[in-house]
Amino acid sequence: MRNFQSSDELALPSASLAARQHGGPDALGVPRFDFSTNSNACGPCPMALAAVQSADPTRYPDASYTALKQQLADFHGVAARRVVLAGSASEFIFRITAWQAQQSAGQGRVHLPPHSYGDYAHAAKAWGLAPTADVNAAQLVWACEPSSPLGQANEHWPSWLSHPGEGTVESPAVLATFRAGTAQLVLDCAYAPLRLSDAPSLSTSQLEQVWQLFSPNKALGLTGVRAAYAISPLGSGTAVHELERLCASWPVGAHGVALLQAWVVPGVQAWLSDSLHTLAEWKTRQIKLLQRAGWMALPSEANFFCARPPGGDLTAQLQSLRAHGIKLRDAASFGLPGHVRLGVLAPEAQDALIKAWALSTPSGRNPSPPGTNFLVKPAQADTTPNPQTK
Repeated sequence: MRNFQSSDELALPSASLAARQHGGPDALGVPRFDFSTNSNACGPCPMALAAVQSADPTRYPDASYTALKQQLADFHGVAARRVVLAGSASEFIFRITAWQAQQSAGQGRVHLPPHSYGDYAHAAKAWGLAPTADVNAAQLVWACEPSSPLGQANEHWPSWLSHPGEGTVESPAVLATFRAGTAQLVLDCAYAPLRLSDAPSLSTSQLEQVWQLFSPNKALGLTGVRAAYAISPLGSGTAVHELERLCASWPVGAHGVALLQAWVVPGVQAWLSDSLHTLAEWKTRQIKLLQRAGWMALPSEANFFCARPPGGDLTAQLQSLRAHGIKLRDAASFGLPGHVRLGVLAPEAQDALIKAWALSTPSGRNPSPPGTNFLVKPAQADTTPNPQTK
């Protein structure tokens, strides 16, 4: 992994806090080919989409979400009391940050990955948690694996994250090694279901010591439906209770409930598993096309990756692509100037990107496959729905 930014520089850059930058639709509308998000390009999952479309919006969900929590608990093999629902991953990020700020009475510190989702920093800034490059000095530690924007393994783990022997997750050995203290590690698992290579860093017993945050809408290609949940660490009953007290009533609406219930259905998981094979093939093709055009792609384990395009004014080039209905995510806000993040899309979108890139820069080449003949539509002519975001 290349080091673009030292650990001493990772915390809460003021420029990134000026405005929130995301992929997905913008003032120009929905891009015809949207590489700017990490959503599963094989989606939407038909079964999950049908479930969302059949949700009854005329009634409140069960305010306690009893059945949903039990379904999620059974899926993960944990007790239902360990499931915390959230309106979205971002909502949970802000809620647990607020809770940690309360626990530390204004003296809390937060550790962020060198390149990470901006809401970690936004929430810390809003709740007064001071940044620290020392992962062992933080009361709140953020990790994401595969990470965004790089799609790589997390490198900074606190020393209190012990390595007990594998066994049943409720075993006395695991409980005995669970650290005493106030430090919390939240592992953002948004892209864990979209892992295309390599293996997770943490063992099953280590995962029992951290908060695991899941937002299945990306894996299912339904990012417009906002719903998430966290699996709490062992022995964190008090923290779960206090987080529930900080939550508004009905954090997840009827469509979000339908999405999460569909998430645990075997047929949906089978669809997801099949989609990973397709995404892996598309990723190989996409990287080869970009490399032939002079791009440098960085290593990634997920359905997205960062790359450095060849020379020129990147801002102007991205604007030119956007005018042709193609959007990429400028990675400067992640601390990676000169790079873009690209979700893996289908071959049609890849060919459109390569052709539009050749038109946007003198250094671009046109390695389009023989027989390729297409017209990249301008953004104002986009008509294809695209649920991707973030």
